[in-house]
Amino acid sequence: MTSGHPHETARDLMTAGAECIDAHETLDRAAQMMRNNDVGALPVCGPGDRVTGIITDRDIVVKCVAAGHDPAKLTAGELATGLVWVSADATVEEALARMEENQIKRLPVMDDGRIVGMISEADLAKHLPDDQLVEFVHRVYARG
Repeated sequence: MTSGHPHETARDLMTAGAECIDAHETLDRAAQMMRNNDVGALPVCGPGDRVTGIITDRDIVVKCVAAGHDPAKLTAGELATGLVWVSADATVEEALARMEENQIKRLPVMDDGRIVGMISEADLAKHLPDDQLVEFVHRVYARG
């Protein structure tokens, strides 16, 4: 895959200002933050504001609510999945490859150990040529 702008970086693609949820916060609080920020995923931060994982709206529904757990009692840290991220200076191709390899639709962007933004499918739709976007969607959704 090649981008229409060969010098673009992950920083150019991302939506800046990703808000973390503390690992000790409950999932009902995470859902409220997602609603208030109109996002489908939140980075989970542990001690020192270091990102330790990520939770999605789907994680809350499938792994908490549908599994019979109480979102007011389960914490973000308990549900957070492993952290896949990309450096802010990574190329667009590196960011896309990381998302494809891990079958993820949201990618935290880090700079000096801190989260500076997130890349989502909406960001890709704004920045990628149509043919490249179609190829990305096919690669992420087509795997079984």
